[in-house]
Amino acid sequence: MQQRRSYAGPIVVIAIAAIVFLFVVTSYNSLVALGQSVDAQWGQVQNVYQRRADLIPNLVATVKGAANFESSTYEAVAKARASVGQISPQAVAGAVNNPADFQHYAAAQDQLSSALSRLLAVVENYPQLRATENFQTLQAQLEGTENRIAFERRKYNDVARDFNTRRNTVPTVFIAGMFGSRFNEKPYFQSQPGAERAPAVNFSP
Repeated sequence: MQQRRSYAGPIVVIAIAAIVFLFVVTSYNSLVALGQSVDAQWGQVQNVYQRRADLIPNLVATVKGAANFESSTYEAVAKARASVGQISPQAVAGAVNNPADFQHYAAAQDQLSSALSRLLAVVENYPQLRATENFQTLQAQLEGTENRIAFERRKYNDVARDFNTRRNTVPTVFIAGMFGSRFNEKPYFQSQPGAERAPAVNFSP
């Protein structure tokens, strides 16, 4: 009597392969979705930094018009702004996948923040300058922009943490490694001492 052929072995192999394939696809898609969230938030960070950069020429022009205003302070701001502008758009756009570019960009922005803080501290010695209408307008714009920068940086760190947590969870970490640099860990903004507070921009007499 002829024995009936068993298909149990092939069925088990196919089932295991299907489960593995489904897991790989699900993990890949989740990393893509989280990565897109990081990219979108990185775009928001760049937007608020650009907003600040756009305010600086008006700020520098205003303080340059004040009699005896220390030129070194606004020159430092202009130089720091120029340093940020020298970073290529390609490097900035891809910084979330390149820790060296990310740190370079963040350091340049932190240097600009420090230069602005020093300039605004010097402004306190010029009550007539602080009382001008142009400075009253700049006060509101700079304060809002600095607060927004802090907010967007924190939000970026949150979505980067979500991505990194998912990416480094076993066994997803092995799947991420299959795609080379496609799913690199995302770098974080590091706080400097006092960075939790926006630079003082109180120009009231």
